[in-house]
Formats: sequence, structure tokens, C-alpha cells
Amino acid sequence: MAIHSLCAAAQTPADLARRNACMACHGLVHKQVGPGFAQIAERYRGDAEAAARLAGKIRDGSVGTWGRVIMPRQPQVSQADAQLLSQWILSQPTPR
Repeated sequence: MAIHSLCAAAQTPADLARRNACMACHGLVHKQVGPGFAQIAERYRGDAEAAARLAGKIRDGSVGTWGRVIMPRQPQVSQADAQLLSQWILSQPTPR
């Protein structure tokens, strides 16, 4: 059990995003199916509540935030992992 926890702690948010197939729909910078992570960070920069809302959207899904694109629910992502992912996404630099 301790070895599993140690391995999980060593995993980066980018690894977590790849493992949960986030990169299948989101690019780091530019839109693929959904917006790029840098685009999301730019939209919510300065919003203190954004990390919690984004973590909720990761787990519960959403529609209409970025047009008619549907963000499917990701219930396999734990609340802690969703929070880690949302903080990482919001830390991305401004797209150029």
C-alpha cells in the first residue's frame, strides 16, 4: 500500500491528464475538440473560485461553457485528482 501511494505521489499532473485521456480532447495550448488548457487558464485567470468549479466540471461534465461542445462526465477521476488537474490547468501560461 505504501509503495502504491509513493508512486501515485510521484505522478505529475500532466501524467494524470494523459492517463485519464484528457489529452484526447484538449491540447496544451490550442483547441482540439474542447479548448486548450492555456485557453481555459486565460479565461479564468484571476478568478479565485475557478479551481473548485473546474474540478466539478471535470467530474460532473458540462455543456455550453465553450459553445456547444460537451465536456463528458469523468466520474473515474477522484475529487483529489480533479482538484490537482484543475490547479494545473489554471497554471498554464497565456497562449501566444
